[in-house]
Amino acid sequence: MNPTHILTSFEEALRQLRNDALMMASLTERNLENARKGLFERDEDWCNTVIADDEEIDTLEVQVDRDGINVMLRFHPMASDMRNVISTMKMSVNLERIADQAVNIARRSRKLIARPEVTEIALLQPIFTVAETMVKDSIRSYANGDVELARGLKERDRELDDMNRSFAEKMTNHMSACVELIPSYMDLIFMARFLERIGDQAKNIGEDSIYAVSAEDTRHTGPAVD
Repeated sequence: MNPTHILTSFEEALRQLRNDALMMASLTERNLENARKGLFERDEDWCNTVIADDEEIDTLEVQVDRDGINVMLRFHPMASDMRNVISTMKMSVNLERIADQAVNIARRSRKLIARPEVTEIALLQPIFTVAETMVKDSIRSYANGDVELARGLKERDRELDDMNRSFAEKMTNHMSACVELIPSYMDLIFMARFLERIGDQAKNIGEDSIYAVSAEDTRHTGPAVD
């Protein structure tokens, strides 16, 4: 067997795996942005686009998983190559879950659009921005092997958790004063929760990016102490 040929085939397989994962990441970012448009522009067409496009992301997740397994079975990668394959496969799972949450937001948005607009929707914008930015940065940390960017996602996820809790408390308090708006407030609470979960998944991608670069497992570590 020709070692050079084997090496070239291995590098091509890794490149294709990475390209599929980055394509999936791009589509997931787009779907989340479209969910934002559907919600804040009260545009049902954007919501429907999010729901329809989710199938393509699901298909890519299956592709990445299948190709990752094939790489491991065919080439038996060692050390950093193995970590890269594993982290790519795990990232695809988290991307698929982020896309699912975007679909959940789109479905709730369609319900909101069918009712009179509530001004409290503006309170959801900062939460959406934080979650969306975390997703972008988690993907960038993977693409560039940026460990420091990935490390910062954990603290930002805690901030997003706090924002979600504060938002839920505000909406709950508003319910007693505006009983007729309870269904809309409940939809907003659920959407804030979906965004909080998106933050969790972005943090997970960051943790896997750190593992791929440095073999460091940061999943259950506490906040850094100066």
